[in-house]
Amino acid sequence: MAANGSRDLPGSILGSLRKRALPAVILIAGAVSACSSMGDNNPFTVLADPGKYQYYTCEQITANRKVWAAREQELKLLMDKADQGVGGAVVNVLAYRADYVAAGEELKVLDVAARAKNCENSANWRSNSAVR
Repeated sequence: MAANGSRDLPGSILGSLRKRALPAVILIAGAVSACSSMGDNNPFTVLADPGKYQYYTCEQITANRKVWAAREQELKLLMDKADQGVGGAVVNVLAYRADYVAAGEELKVLDVAARAKNCENSANWRSNSAVR
């Protein structure tokens, strides 16, 4: 039995290492991929394509920015309203949060595209130096 028990020990250690190593590998891979995308002036986004507005004109970027800013504001108001009710946090996560994040990411991508094309900043655009 001792021989059997000693054979199980390395397997349990190996299984434990695998359980610990997988999250570490995923975390490191995510950090490396985020670092690689930071150098080319693209914001890190999950729900928006950084190159989506590459071939848009300044007028098209401005028009899209107005649409996404209005959508973000609408979702913010809906989230604030839902927070006032019972279970509002759950409603926000299930119904509004992903769309709100997507709208914010679209706005970031549009801002980067506008800066890359040297488009004029509209008065209603967010400051580039704002802390977010």
